This record gives sequence, C-alpha cells and structure tokens, in this order.
Amino acid sequence: MSRSKRKIDHIRHALGHERAPYNHFDDVNIVHQSLARLDFNQITLKAQAGELNLSSPLFVNAMTGGGGEKTREINRDLAVAAKETGIGMAVGSQMSAIKRPEERSTYEIVREMNPDGVVFANVGSEASLQQAVEAVDMIDANALQIHINTLQELIMPEGDRDFSSRMSNIQAIVEGMDRPVIIKEVGYGMSMETAQTLYDIGVRYIDVGGRGGTNFSRVENLRREKPLSSFNNWGIPTPASILEVKSSQTMHVFASGGIRHGLDGAKAAVLGASGFGMAGSLLKVLMEQGREALIEEINHVHQEFKMAMMLLNASSPEELHQKPHVLTGETRTWQEQRITKDL
Repeated sequence: MSRSKRKIDHIRHALGHERAPYNHFDDVNIVHQSLARLDFNQITLKAQAGELNLSSPLFVNAMTGGGGEKTREINRDLAVAAKETGIGMAVGSQMSAIKRPEERSTYEIVREMNPDGVVFANVGSEASLQQAVEAVDMIDANALQIHINTLQELIMPEGDRDFSSRMSNIQAIVEGMDRPVIIKEVGYGMSMETAQTLYDIGVRYIDVGGRGGTNFSRVENLRREKPLSSFNNWGIPTPASILEVKSSQTMHVFASGGIRHGLDGAKAAVLGASGFGMAGSLLKVLMEQGREALIEEINHVHQEFKMAMMLLNASSPEELHQKPHVLTGETRTWQEQRITKDL
C-alpha cells in the first residue's frame, strides 16, 4: 500500500469509527441569565491567548498530514473556509514533508490560500529545534503545535517505542522558538501533573486534546491483526482536562476533543479555555458536502457561540470564563476527586 493511500485510509477510519455515546460536555450546565443587557451585533468573537490575537476562539484543528494530491485538496479547502470565516487553522504533522520535500506543497497550500490568517504549524515531540523551525518557515506559521501521542504510537505496529528524549526535545524547541509553542494531545487529555511538568520547562500554551472526539486508539486498532482494544476508552475527557490544566498553573488553554457545536465551545470557555478546536466534525462536512457547506457550518458554530455569550452577558470570549455553571455526572466526580479534594 502506498503511503498516500495509507494516509487517506487513516482519514477514512477517523471519520467512520464509532463515537462514544456519552459526551462529557453534557455534564457542564451553564446557569441561564434571563436579563440580557447586550446588543447582539456588538458582541465580538475576537479573542486573546497570550501573544496570539485571534479573530475567533474557534480554529480548525490538526487533521491531515502529507499524503499526496488528495490531502493537498483537503488542506486547500480547509484553508479557504478558514479565510472566509475568519478562523485559525492548524495543519497536520509536517514531519513527513520535512523528511520528503516533495510533500511540502500539501502544507504550503494553506498559507497560499490564506495569506493573512492565523496558521499553526505542527510537528511531533520527536522533532529537533531545526525541524521545528523548518515546519514554521514552511507555512510562515503564527505558532507551532507539538503533538504528543504516546498511546497512539504504542498501538501502531510501526509506531515509536523510545520516548526518552521527548522532554528535552520539547524544552529545546520552547527555548529556541521565536513564537508561541502549543503542546497538543491527540485525544487522551492532559493532567495537572503533565501541565506542571510542561510549565516547569517553559510551556505556556496547551491544547488539552481530551477524550471524546476522534479516538485514535480505535483508529489504530482497525489496522492491527490483534487489536489492543482494552485501551479504547483510555484518557481524560476534555472538560475534566481543562479543569486539570487550569488548576495547575497559569496556562493559555485550548480545548479540543469532542466539541460538537458552538455551545460546547462556550462551555469550554466557561471552564477557562481561551479557544477551541474542531477537527473530525468539520472534516466530515467537507468530505461529504463540500467546501461551501463547511463555511456554512463554521458560521453556524459562530452563531451558537455568540448566542451563548448573549445569554450570559459576555461581550467577548474572555468574559465567559468562570460564568456560573453546574457540573454533573462523571465531570463532577472528576472535579471532586482531582480538583477540589485538597481545598
């Protein structure tokens, strides 16, 4: 099987695998405020996350790596949709293009289509500082995502097994990079212990990448003769992971993993996230209905997010932080046993 076909099959598995019926964002209940005091047309989606100035808290999160013409077409359409709707976009891992220059165009198309937009580069935690700089320069990125995917690698038959240099790699990139570095999980969430360790080496941006969205354990298990299915439900749910990270240190937190719509994005902001990424659900719309439908979907997510802001009298996304809310179910249990047990 060619590498390009393997990448497309990977996307197909990611879009087609069965999602968990329980979404932990349903545990987050926002307390309705009846007396509205804002003009809906004056509400702004502009958000600030440290050094990053965002036109919207929503961004297209990393999905596709190098993989030939089909991947190039996907990245082109995602970039055009991001430009038309004023949202940021993270590309998939650029490690393949760093090793194979012929794949660079599948990433470069993103900046070509959206010359003034916010774009995140992406490398794995095995990358050197030189490779990280190359990834940023490749697309003139505003920030760099470093994805960490230990469990995914362990389930992949051809995956990495030696992670002994990952922390030193991350630290070297954080210290040597001249723009924000976001450490991103790929669906297993971030704990307060992980956040503290990352903070100690200079990290100030985290994408929690929690359990609830694309399940890469299931995706990779579809490729195994004997699946390691006992790990299909491993990880920290996204709302709990936001609470974990925010309880540890002052981090700029992005939420991703199982965000279905703008209301989930607003709930993430209430819990403390500065932005939220959507990946699989947006890619599914693009693949099944086309680019114009994707633009319409992103605008719909924006409308839902602004409605939540209106109902909570928040004139900017930052004003959503810590608005009154009630936690129930597993998220409440997580908070009681992990976040507030020592208070």
